[in-house]
Amino acid sequence: MRLTHFGHSCLLVEHLGATILFDPGNFSHGFEGITGLDAILVTHQHPDHADPARLPALVEANPGAALYADPQTAAQLGGGWQAVHPGDAFTVGDVRVRGTGGRHAVIHPELPVIDNTAYLLGDDENPARLLHPGDSLYIPHEKVDVLALPAAAPWLKIWESVDYLRAVNPRVAVPIHQGIVADQATGIFYGRYSEMAPEGTEFRVLPAEDSVEA
Repeated sequence: MRLTHFGHSCLLVEHLGATILFDPGNFSHGFEGITGLDAILVTHQHPDHADPARLPALVEANPGAALYADPQTAAQLGGGWQAVHPGDAFTVGDVRVRGTGGRHAVIHPELPVIDNTAYLLGDDENPARLLHPGDSLYIPHEKVDVLALPAAAPWLKIWESVDYLRAVNPRVAVPIHQGIVADQATGIFYGRYSEMAPEGTEFRVLPAEDSVEA
């Protein structure tokens, strides 16, 4: 499996010949020129995960891409967007995809909680090859190979993310959702996750816009 991080929560996954792009939001960069996508997956409606300014052009440039989003976002976007509820399953080429989770993390008790679909990508060898949780700390209670780990957010403390990393206990964890942190401050977060990751988990920071094997 190859991963390319386009900043924040935007992650390109290439696996078994399929290319799948997660959460092209307004804190992300470099995804505008991507073509040949097989699917675009959106976890929830916030613009840092689905950029209303650039998403239409991305969809237009990838007419063969299947479009999936949480139920609320799919209803808002209309067109060919398909709603993914927790428990839904589909395939993108030979990659198996499952929707799970369902709710965004609580930002504040006075704010409404919106839909957030976490996605598990898998294959014949491992049905949980990769977990992208969006803005949630959803624990699937199965062996996740690669976890896209929310690193910083208005709804998140470092200790919560450390405990989430330990609970999922993946082989590899890659930080996402770091776009709200200044570049010079990411080490504060990354250092903690690296030193406090469970034994056997590799915490790996992906280079920007550069494809790597995971």
